[in-house]
Amino acid sequence: MLYLIFSIAFAFLMGIAVIIIRMKAQKFPVNEKKIILPPFFMATGALMYVVPYFRLTGMEILESIILGVIFSSVLIWTSKFEVQGSEIYMKRSKAFPIILISLLVIRTVIKIFVSNTIDPGQLAGMFFLLAFSMIVPWRLAMLYRFKKLQKQMIR
Repeated sequence: MLYLIFSIAFAFLMGIAVIIIRMKAQKFPVNEKKIILPPFFMATGALMYVVPYFRLTGMEILESIILGVIFSSVLIWTSKFEVQGSEIYMKRSKAFPIILISLLVIRTVIKIFVSNTIDPGQLAGMFFLLAFSMIVPWRLAMLYRFKKLQKQMIR
C-alpha cells in the first residue's frame, strides 16, 4: 500500500514537472533534436527488464502498448506547431495541461484497480512501457509534422 501511495505521489510530481517544462519549452524554437531525444533518454529505463522482478507477460506487454498508443493519440491531437519569423515553435495549447492531468488521473485510477492483482515490479514495468508507448508515437508524429512544416518554409 505504501508503494502505491508513493508511486501515485511521485507520478503527480512528475506530471507537474512535465507541464512546467513543456510550458517553458514553448518559448523556444523547436528542432529535430528536441523532438527525438526524449524517447532515447527514456529508453534507458528499459534496462529494468533485465531484473526478473520487472518482467512482463505477453498480455501485460500488449495491454501496456495498446493503452500507451491510445493515450498518445490525445497528445498527438493537441500538439501543433506554428511559424514565428524563421523559427518553428510549439503552439500554446490551453488544453495540454488539462489533458496531461487527465491522462495522469486515468493512469492512477487504473493503477489503483490493478495494484491488488499485479506485483509492484510488474506494475512498474507495465507503466513504464505504457509511458514509452505513449511518448514514441507522439514524438514520431511531432517529427513528421515538424519536417513537413520545415519543407513548406523552404519553398
